[in-house]
Amino acid sequence: MLLKTYLHLTLLSFLFVSCNSNDSTYEPIAEAYPNVVATFGNNLDLNNLNNYANQSIPNYITKDNTLGNVISDKGATLGRVLFYDKNLSSNNTISCSSCHIQANAFSDSKVVSDGVNGTTGRHSMRLINSRFSNERKFFWDERAATLEIQTTMPIKNHGEMGFSGENGDQSITDLTLKLGNIGYYKELFKFVYGTEEVTESKMQNALAQFVRSIQSFDSKYDTGRAQAPNNNANFANFTAQENLGKNLFNTPPIFDATSNRTAGGVGCIGCHAAPEFDIDPNTLNNGIIGTIGSPGVIDITNTRAPSLRDLVKQDGTPNGPMMHTGVITTLQAAIGHYGTINIAPGNTNLDPRLRPNGMGQKLNLNATEVNALIAFLRTLSGSNVYVDPKWSTPF
Repeated sequence: MLLKTYLHLTLLSFLFVSCNSNDSTYEPIAEAYPNVVATFGNNLDLNNLNNYANQSIPNYITKDNTLGNVISDKGATLGRVLFYDKNLSSNNTISCSSCHIQANAFSDSKVVSDGVNGTTGRHSMRLINSRFSNERKFFWDERAATLEIQTTMPIKNHGEMGFSGENGDQSITDLTLKLGNIGYYKELFKFVYGTEEVTESKMQNALAQFVRSIQSFDSKYDTGRAQAPNNNANFANFTAQENLGKNLFNTPPIFDATSNRTAGGVGCIGCHAAPEFDIDPNTLNNGIIGTIGSPGVIDITNTRAPSLRDLVKQDGTPNGPMMHTGVITTLQAAIGHYGTINIAPGNTNLDPRLRPNGMGQKLNLNATEVNALIAFLRTLSGSNVYVDPKWSTPF
């Protein structure tokens, strides 16, 4: 009888430990990761990770540039810490989040962001729905072949985060050694990768997983698209003005021999395909060729653009200036730019869709059409991405 009681209690003990373990061996989180707990408290619970890997994605969203670096809850959690950590800059004052601010759809309200040695060279691009595009290159001029490569390029930039290995800067290797000596990174890298070793490649993968996890599909557009048979149909939840704006956006313009629009819509969809509203990878520049800080110097290489989703907040407030120079600050001004394209001297890289018959397009929009396009563009903005704690600072 005593032997049976002992065996019964032993089995119950085993089941209790097994059922309360996330891994094959059970360790209380405070004992296994004391530095993480001490640094982040309740903002980072490694026993109950945020859902990054299995977020709901509408079935009409088909584009995905993840390639081999699949989002995991662990990897994106590490990426979140790296994204918000000022230790990634040479003087501990700048993080990725300094230029890509959640409240501004992960862009900046400034024309150019502050760096450790001055300011950045272009306006900070919004990071909303970076995963959902045909274009896999990053930066305005597409100089990064993948998002993974992009993530550490600002870190290795002398002006931005200061680990360039040039101009008296330390190198990226110095940064990995620096992070490897921080207690919570020892624990987080082991948690994610099984070893404490910090490498640039591991940083890139984790940061890219976090950035790709930032998604926005709770807009008025998404509500309407979910109920409609296709993007071209009128949306039942849209006003007449919003449906007019969508139809103008979707319908190609018809031009006369002098590039004046005589019928049709404005054809924005030709470069910004619905429902992702990402940029066509073959797009050339849009006629804005200025260079920040260098008046008179032209830059015709900027052919990348972020998704048009969350250009503004739901109330119409801009998420900072638009374009690589930050020269456009309102939706009305953006529409006005495309309304009359002037081909500047030296701009040999203007997208041909903006110069029918070899001349800059003139859309001849009236006030009703402009207001309808603005109303439609506002339907592309969600609300959750601005407040969801899984994309907020863990510090």
